[in-house]
Amino acid sequence: MNANDPRVIVALDYPAVSPAMDLLDRLDPAQCRVKIGKEMFTRAGPAFVEQVASKGFEIFLDLKYHDIPNTVAAACAAAADMGVWMMNVHASGGRKMMTAAAERVATLRDRPLLIAVTILTSLGQEDIAEIGYGGTPADNVRRLAALAEDSGLDGVVCSPLEVSPLRNDRAASFLLVTPGVRPAGAATDDQKRVMTPGDAIRAGASYLVVGRPITGAPDPLASLAVINAEVEQALA
Repeated sequence: MNANDPRVIVALDYPAVSPAMDLLDRLDPAQCRVKIGKEMFTRAGPAFVEQVASKGFEIFLDLKYHDIPNTVAAACAAAADMGVWMMNVHASGGRKMMTAAAERVATLRDRPLLIAVTILTSLGQEDIAEIGYGGTPADNVRRLAALAEDSGLDGVVCSPLEVSPLRNDRAASFLLVTPGVRPAGAATDDQKRVMTPGDAIRAGASYLVVGRPITGAPDPLASLAVINAEVEQALA
């Protein structure tokens, strides 16, 4: 594994800043990146993003923008001003929205990666049928991923179970960022479509988002080291 491109993104899904900063004090920016989601950003705002960045961590800002094209493009530019490494939008916002965001980000001097959420990994077949999507979760992921790539985005968030078909469908440079990653024997929590870190990498995942198996572990650094070792073995 290239130390300059750690594959694990640790999800800082905490109810307050203090425990998140305590965890970061125990982690090494060379061994992982971090994800800041809606709860932490809503509680702590851009100042927290700057705090995390000051510790040397590259940040995936996971706010899943979904609005009219101009609003989303402006939000992406604002996120880039905070110096984030990656951000995301909802692919279901459509071509015009994604294209507007991609075009705005492309004009920036320090261009962050822009990816799209396809189908949330908490949603199963009954869930997507209830909200009006035809076909299986995998069908919809492939359709939305194709739309995201055609709209100029760098990749998608997807379940690890959809990684293999997407890796066959999309360009080799198209990023596949996978939550729903759980070490063997770990609880699946609210994720329905899960896979082990090694299996996800072997299937073609680019980056793995891991939360509770690291943040809820008695020794988060040791847990991260185990996952990184599994990733290294899969890459080899």
